[in-house]
Amino acid sequence: MITKAQQKLIRSLEHKKYRQREGLFVAEGPKVVGDLTAAGFEAVMMFTDEDDVKRLSFLQHPQGVLGVFRIPETSALHTPLGSAVLHSEEPLTLALDGIQDPGNLGTIIRIADWFGIDAIYCSPDTADAWAPKVVQATMGSIARVPIIYRDLDGLLDEAEAAGIPVYGTLLDGKNIYEQELTAGGIILMGNEGNGISAPLRQRITRRLLIPDFHQGETADSLNVAIATAITCSEFRRRN
Repeated sequence: MITKAQQKLIRSLEHKKYRQREGLFVAEGPKVVGDLTAAGFEAVMMFTDEDDVKRLSFLQHPQGVLGVFRIPETSALHTPLGSAVLHSEEPLTLALDGIQDPGNLGTIIRIADWFGIDAIYCSPDTADAWAPKVVQATMGSIARVPIIYRDLDGLLDEAEAAGIPVYGTLLDGKNIYEQELTAGGIILMGNEGNGISAPLRQRITRRLLIPDFHQGETADSLNVAIATAITCSEFRRRN
């Protein structure tokens, strides 16, 4: 049976400050828990009793299993170069500037997994990837994509010094379907409402546009996760 102390700890992990303090996060459902376990994430608690799972679950419809895992150490990934974890000689990575919606972040992590993106760098004000809503939205992909929170200015300094191209989708960019795309680089994606912040926008070395093919009035913009999927797909189609 679950203890009151365990229940209190797990409920506290809904909040970022406690996840950071404890170094733990919650995952639910056979798919997500199974993928994390298969990827070597350390489980510190696991519950399969139906009553326990119902009592602990953050989901409207509990999925039969709930695990508490250690948040992985990612300090070795704080630069885009020379990391053993980034398997590619020319890493293709995402940098997320202030993504706020947990569903968008979870979907972007799934997209990164699908297209073999080597890592995701997140600005400190991006939503927490280890929040229960984000973990569930990834459908297990969070087990396979390294996620690093760090200052993006510093990241782009390193990219500039190493000659790594920085791509970004902007309204004044050039048609993505007509531009040369390198095998490696950093793809910068911005906040849902404001896009890429002005200081980082100035650091983009290759400005891209996802063109509007509709004749006449159309949507003002694309959802950031959809824009990420289109951009990653075009990179992988070419390289």
